[in-house]
Amino acid sequence: MKHLKGWLSVSVLWLLALLPLSLGQRLGAALGVRAYKKRGKAYNITRMNIDFCFPELLQEQKQTLIKSSLIETGKMAGELGMSWLWRPERVMSKVRKVHGEEIMATALSQGRGVIVIGPHLGNWEVLGLYLSTRYPLTSMYRPPKIELLDRLIRKKRARLGAKLAPANVKGVRMAMKSLKAGEVLGILPDQEADSGSGIFAPFFGQDAYTMKLLPQLAAQTGAVVVSAYARRLADAEGFEIFFHKAPEQINDKDLLCSASAMNAEVEYCVRQIPEQYQWEYKRFQHRPDGGRMY
Repeated sequence: MKHLKGWLSVSVLWLLALLPLSLGQRLGAALGVRAYKKRGKAYNITRMNIDFCFPELLQEQKQTLIKSSLIETGKMAGELGMSWLWRPERVMSKVRKVHGEEIMATALSQGRGVIVIGPHLGNWEVLGLYLSTRYPLTSMYRPPKIELLDRLIRKKRARLGAKLAPANVKGVRMAMKSLKAGEVLGILPDQEADSGSGIFAPFFGQDAYTMKLLPQLAAQTGAVVVSAYARRLADAEGFEIFFHKAPEQINDKDLLCSASAMNAEVEYCVRQIPEQYQWEYKRFQHRPDGGRMY
């Protein structure tokens, strides 16, 4: 069954890659509208997260954000063929402007290595490809359960020389080696940590089970931490990439302090374009009292 799912997934990606960006986004947006009207699992998780994180919003405002988020997540799905299977130069032609790249230059000049935290915001695959065109990059990732899809993802994310580090002991060694060499390490910082590998830290004013790995790497190596995201432009115009310097508290040896600083930086990014954040993810699954939210 997994083998069949793998072939179906890869086939869909190749079909999406045949489409122009505008059509891929339209198909994805249609899926998002359908998810909103269906009021199924994706809608309910999004609603619960937005209720949790934006208690100050009126119900009408929350519904607008829920619908926008589902549409933008659908667009991300519609862009995967482009992100993984188009020629790199064709993908990069869709990057219209880059803001704050001097932050990266300053960070790298310090010779301590740079950790780029890229939340599930906008199109993180475009961001990863952009980073690999400019810097010696190691990217940490969680391998998908479907082996064929995993092989495709590793091949395409690494097509410009980036190293892929799995989220295990081997991957941590690769990450440390990269930072000690003064290179760039990319991490998606907002996935809920596996049991025993996280700490509860505030995110949008709520306790979120947060990975220890990034704060520990930052504390041990003294690496400069920078956040980044690729904002999706209207009317399939492409993307703009933004860099922002994270607070120095993220390098603190106190784990709660550093994890809180990391979450605060992710929150800063999300608040710039909240509709393009992946609110469909079970970010608050585990609660401090041992219960589950979803």
